[in-house]
Amino acid sequence: MQEYIDIYQDIVIQIQSTTGATGTGFYVKEYDLIVTNEHVVKDYREAIINGSLFHTQLSTVLYCDPMYDIAFLAPPPNVEFPEVHLALDNSVKEGHEIMAIGHPHGLKFTATQGIVSKARRLQNNINYIQIDAGINPGNSGGPLVNKEGQIVGMITYMYIGENLGFALPKRYFNKTYEEYHAGHHGKIAQRCSSCSNIIEYEQVSSNYCPNCGATMNFPKSVKDHQVHGPAQIIEEIIADLGKNVQISRRGQNQWEIQQGSATIHIYYIEHSGFIMGNAHLVRLPRNQIGKIYEYMLKENYGLEGLFFSVNNRDVVMSFFIQSKHLNKKTAFPIFKNFLEKADHYDDILVDDYGAIWNKSAE
Repeated sequence: MQEYIDIYQDIVIQIQSTTGATGTGFYVKEYDLIVTNEHVVKDYREAIINGSLFHTQLSTVLYCDPMYDIAFLAPPPNVEFPEVHLALDNSVKEGHEIMAIGHPHGLKFTATQGIVSKARRLQNNINYIQIDAGINPGNSGGPLVNKEGQIVGMITYMYIGENLGFALPKRYFNKTYEEYHAGHHGKIAQRCSSCSNIIEYEQVSSNYCPNCGATMNFPKSVKDHQVHGPAQIIEEIIADLGKNVQISRRGQNQWEIQQGSATIHIYYIEHSGFIMGNAHLVRLPRNQIGKIYEYMLKENYGLEGLFFSVNNRDVVMSFFIQSKHLNKKTAFPIFKNFLEKADHYDDILVDDYGAIWNKSAE
């Protein structure tokens, strides 16, 4: 199975809702779509996607299927993904070796091996593949791969700490794609969980299925994530700085911004009333640490509203603002200065003082 790892690193995609929840998806070339679980992108018309072959960006949620827990997302444009093959139906047997691939807990690319414990485990009228491979939250929507490197299913749910996971067999999302492609390809659509018909958003004027009257919440009709108070001001500042707010979100009251070579994290700590910015710039070198400390201490005297600190071996630049004093007029210059200085100082610390660049996930 090791020989297939490199290929899957390029087609397995990290998916994040605009509020920070993470999951996994995978690109299927014959569909020209990203496949994932419906519960990963539920109630969102767009999701943040990230992969080894493209930069972080927004993707449209084209299709949701609450019945089978399947969703299709638009792939990033102009990316040449490698091709992986879907296994034949009914090719999975008890005892077969499998590999579960995904991004557990938001970590980049993890592959775990195991076996098929039961090829057909009936749950809620769906025959899942039961596996013993170690999977965790964030693996949802990732591919289940056989020893020939073919996709046999999609990781759908698990029992934490029990080495007991379930994958939706390939035949379910293959049949769903054929039905979607035949009459609705490229349209925003959803399967009605009551009558099983696929309904396009343009076909309805309300949130009710035109065939059976059941309630349907189309992703395109769901309102954007709403923020209020200090979080709203922070997002307005992020937008004024020319950054994409949706891509910056990393959870409730958390944001991540890339500025040149620096990665900046912003937190609004609601219970304490503080807004905090941290940029983990570089790591301390093994030798001549005294020079770096002396430089940072001197710089701290002249940095208005910003300061250096060291966390273990990480050199961190930070700022604090009390939320009760937060307004765009006073906070915008602080945010702007913070981004500029973070990108400025990491180069100086590496080039002039021998600091070490932080490694990025590969």
